[in-house]
Amino acid sequence: MRRRPRTLAERSARVKEILKRLDVLYPKATCALHHENPWQLLVATILSAQCTDKRVNMVTPGLFAKYPTIRDFANAPQPELAADIQSTGFFNNKSKSIIGAARKILADFEGKVPRTIEELLSVPGAARKTANVVLGTAYGVASGVVVDTHVQRIAGRLDLTKHKDPGKIEKDLMKTVPQEKWIEFSHQVIHHGRNLCLARRPRCAECLLDEVCYAKDKTR
Repeated sequence: MRRRPRTLAERSARVKEILKRLDVLYPKATCALHHENPWQLLVATILSAQCTDKRVNMVTPGLFAKYPTIRDFANAPQPELAADIQSTGFFNNKSKSIIGAARKILADFEGKVPRTIEELLSVPGAARKTANVVLGTAYGVASGVVVDTHVQRIAGRLDLTKHKDPGKIEKDLMKTVPQEKWIEFSHQVIHHGRNLCLARRPRCAECLLDEVCYAKDKTR
């Protein structure tokens, strides 16, 4: 393990090295949620809160077949939609958010998922994490860094932040990671959290980042 960087130049060089190694590990990282358009991605991202992408991907094919358009979701009876997404958890709140999002997009954005962070944050169910996922994946707009549980954990382990609050973590990452890498970085770190940098017993011996990682809970 390398010594900790002491100067701004050394810290910058370390971040570049981390990004380089993530590119080697996950050269084509992208969103794991299956979707065919921005609206489907928004729905899938809302469903993914406190739920695995694998489970969401099991639910959405039938869901999008039953409700093929935004207007179908807007007109859906809330109890019925809640039952359709029950296995994703928090189904009452999620169904209300999805119906609210559909109605807001139809009323204010001509039925199209907005392309700016300010507009998207006005949509029910679209907090910063969801908005960043949709804008980055659907439109290629680097509005911020997606901070889910994996990014939160790994950013701390890599000493890229001292914070626990997702909003503060995002600000730290936006200052540290070049904007042109924000979208890819988020996907790479999420994949890394699922594959190697696990919450319990991270697989450090197999990790290409081991040399530049100072995590206290590293395994040997």
